[in-house]
Amino acid sequence: MSYTVADLIVETIAAAGVERIYGIPGDSLNGFTDALRTSKSLAWTHVRHEEGAAFAASGEAAITGRLAVCAGSCGPGNLHLINGLYDAHRSRVPVLAIAAQIPAATVGTTYFQETHPEQIFAECSDYCETVTTVEQLPHLIDIAIRTAVEQRGVAVLVIPGELFLTPIDRPERVTRIRAVDTVMYPAVEPMRLAALRLNESKRVTILAGAGVAGAHDELVALAAALKAPIVHALRGKEHVEYDNPYDVGMTGLLGFSSGYRAIEHCDTLLMIGTDFPYSQFLPSKAFVIQLDIRGRQIGRRCRVDLPLVGDAADTMPRLTELIDGDRDGEHLATAREHYRKTREGLDDLAAPSAAGEPIHPQYLTKLLSDAADDDAVFVPDVGSPVVWAARYVKMNGRRRLIGSFNHGSMANAVSQSVGISAVAPHRQVIALAGDGGLAMLLGELLTLVQNSLPVKVVVYDNSSLNFVELEMKAAGFVTFGTDLTNPDFAALAESVGIWGRRVTDSADLPAAIDAFLSHDGPALLDVTTARQELSIPPAISVAQAKGFALYALRTVMSGRGDELVDLAETNLRRRLF
Repeated sequence: MSYTVADLIVETIAAAGVERIYGIPGDSLNGFTDALRTSKSLAWTHVRHEEGAAFAASGEAAITGRLAVCAGSCGPGNLHLINGLYDAHRSRVPVLAIAAQIPAATVGTTYFQETHPEQIFAECSDYCETVTTVEQLPHLIDIAIRTAVEQRGVAVLVIPGELFLTPIDRPERVTRIRAVDTVMYPAVEPMRLAALRLNESKRVTILAGAGVAGAHDELVALAAALKAPIVHALRGKEHVEYDNPYDVGMTGLLGFSSGYRAIEHCDTLLMIGTDFPYSQFLPSKAFVIQLDIRGRQIGRRCRVDLPLVGDAADTMPRLTELIDGDRDGEHLATAREHYRKTREGLDDLAAPSAAGEPIHPQYLTKLLSDAADDDAVFVPDVGSPVVWAARYVKMNGRRRLIGSFNHGSMANAVSQSVGISAVAPHRQVIALAGDGGLAMLLGELLTLVQNSLPVKVVVYDNSSLNFVELEMKAAGFVTFGTDLTNPDFAALAESVGIWGRRVTDSADLPAAIDAFLSHDGPALLDVTTARQELSIPPAISVAQAKGFALYALRTVMSGRGDELVDLAETNLRRRLF
């Protein structure tokens, strides 16, 4: 049997350290999947929706930091990849997508299933090219993989289906591509200027994001030298908040007041490894220094007075050496005390509800965090599960928190968990699924069964698109179109071979969580949670305050005053943070 283009692609991907490819077979992809069938190095992980395949690849790349791969057949097949690829692109994780194309000779004729993937995927990738000849392939596959691993982004290769089966000379060896280790820090002069400003400042606050991954100790040492409170963005939570006497919590739409206050009251803000998107939570008057490995990201969210381009781990020790001693600690002490009170208030909300009442999502999330393994991976759906994960899942340096935090897509939780569990089958992976997000890609429960993946899926079942309702209320709209008529998700899970249990009372929850997490295999816990829990951001704008008032007025006038009473009763009994 002749050696084909598909064989070369498979060998090159395997040489890059990839162990599996996520996707759904299709006619234009048959040559590629047939090469996988005979491969001893690469496995095919069959999913039920190509969007799930791309999310799974995004999840695998996020947990390992290494290249992950997904594939889709021509037209609708590879179009389904796009949402998961956007997530990988915006999360800066290395993913290669193989997008099969219709026969090359028919492109431009409106042939059956014709699309132009090289145009469609251009915005969500760092590299996207169409292979039109056999001679191109060896070079383009190398460039695509190299771009994905070095840029930590998405590369897409569009390949006409017939090209997979075309004979090609077997190379003496294929390139073994890995990311190259580098050292990168700013030049002497900008570092000197940054230190000069920091030494002159009385109230320095650090805002840290995902760019401080692997540099926890260096971050804490810098904060100690500056006597600076550390606020984290959502993607920085897993890297910042543990074993950190300078942590004062999170800011942003999902954050709470102590993080916001520490930033608003500083005279110098030092942003490290964060592309924090919400400019309304950044300081209005402070001097801003921003350190990022990607210079193009500096100044995108607020005015930056002093840019520093470099790797956080390489730069922070050099900056710490330049900081003067004997600094005043009042700003830090004030911020830490505010955080202590805020944290205490949040923890008070994580309490069981009265018998017969829906379970508080705060209580559910705290119980999950307390019972989970020390190296568990939590994967929350976008929406209210992210809020509760941000506030109640505890990090310890071994746990991970992975989600669609930049792209903000629903339905990520189970699909990303597929990729994480596939690469780490002995690690506890907990998908915190919203009822809307789970239903959107409900078929991926079958992916768990088919691939024997022991993912634990907990459903925040509040019969609504809960976070959308909050957004509507903040904007002054009467909630509309957000009701969900849900099945018994536990019974549904049992019907497809997944352990399932439904919980409607707080008293039953601790034992149910223990049974759920200890089950040997995929499991689903369907928990009826309170719909009217408000997750108030740390700073409410005048427009939001007016919006809530307008929502209340419109709700009463539309004859739905009972909804407003339920909201008031739920939250007046409980302090809001």
